[in-house]
Amino acid sequence: MLTAEENELLCRIEGDAPMGQLMRRHWVPALLTEQLAEPDGKPVRVTLFGERLVAFRDSEGRIGLLGEFCPHRKASLAFGRNENCGLRCLYHGWKFDVDGNVTDMPSEPKESGFAERVKHKSYPTREAGGFVWAYMGPPELMPEFEAPAWAPTPDTRVAVVRIQLPCNWAQIMEGQIDSAHSSSLHSSDMKPARGEAQALETHWVRPSTDKNPRIQVQVTNYGMRYAAIRRPIMNAATHDYVRITCFVAPFAALIPPNASYNVASVIVPRDDTSSYFHFIAWNNTGGGIDTEAWRKFCVAQVGVDLDSDFRPVKRLAENDYLQDREAMRSGSFTGIPGIPNQDIAMWESMGPIADRTAERLGASDIAVIQFRRIMLDALARFQEGAEPIGLAAPHLAQAALRSYQGVVPKTENWRLLGTSKEEAAYLSGMEMEEDEREMAQAVA
Repeated sequence: MLTAEENELLCRIEGDAPMGQLMRRHWVPALLTEQLAEPDGKPVRVTLFGERLVAFRDSEGRIGLLGEFCPHRKASLAFGRNENCGLRCLYHGWKFDVDGNVTDMPSEPKESGFAERVKHKSYPTREAGGFVWAYMGPPELMPEFEAPAWAPTPDTRVAVVRIQLPCNWAQIMEGQIDSAHSSSLHSSDMKPARGEAQALETHWVRPSTDKNPRIQVQVTNYGMRYAAIRRPIMNAATHDYVRITCFVAPFAALIPPNASYNVASVIVPRDDTSSYFHFIAWNNTGGGIDTEAWRKFCVAQVGVDLDSDFRPVKRLAENDYLQDREAMRSGSFTGIPGIPNQDIAMWESMGPIADRTAERLGASDIAVIQFRRIMLDALARFQEGAEPIGLAAPHLAQAALRSYQGVVPKTENWRLLGTSKEEAAYLSGMEMEEDEREMAQAVA
């Protein structure tokens, strides 16, 4: 469990909250590219770290992310005209380019030079992996943008579910790095079967019936890799079924893949008590799944299950997520269709910010406990002047990171399973450093 003070440090991200300041030092996956599909299209409201913003794609395809409220009289720019390479406020016609420069100020005399003295809040943006990314930290400390783990190449096929949820980022992230819950909560959608893990049209299959995984963690300077080790259906005496998840601080988790596609999740704090949850299927070797098929599988289709702002409209806390007790009697474990919807019911039931001061944690929670330690330790170092987690040397590009699942001999070293060459070298170096520290401690 955490103390009340630690829980506040972990969860609060608005304003000057330390965790929010740490996150702002990273490139933030702010919204989906599809939300700004056309030049001169409708502006999109976005809230990040409690800050209200508006995004738009200008006539030349460039993306701007500006403060929502016009610096003149604070009218919302979300109603603005997006035209001729700028966003024009409806109230008095002030117009802003993607960098926040005032390019027209019809309500003021041109000879006053007032337009040149006004600069509106704007944040740098990039596009990659189905997302528009923003950097919201000190400009002089902006890190180089790099490809995300779920889009290591420009032609990676990416399908994204996006859902706006009324709960804190940390309890969602803990759900994404908690491998043990999948054997219960998702048991109707992740069914045991002989052979390799696969994605079928209606459900996933995996080669184990074991609901009690052994959790082993390897801490890295970008977050952690951890293994959930289960008994396989076949060759249980000599083999293990290993599922390896990567937590890439502070926003992403790479979830064990299947034979059709890799899986990732991205959690972005909207404010202290709401978040943008993204569930991603991706493949850069051919195959995969298209966006609409992925959203249908997840029971998270825009216009059916979600509104145009990606907010649930059918399954809500007030109607118990339309939980079907008759379906439960007929074999559904939860009575709630869709893997994300099952998770959402659990996350939201914890309240806007989960109370971690009275939990009863067990061996299956080791990865969750480690996540909290990693983020709180990283925050303490950051407050002392260290580089934010994931940005300090030795730095490993996200595109080199991999999750994994498979049945392997018990003698196999899980720490290198499924790794890229770059990641294997990085992890081997970390193990050497750990061995050297242990030897130094033994000598001392």
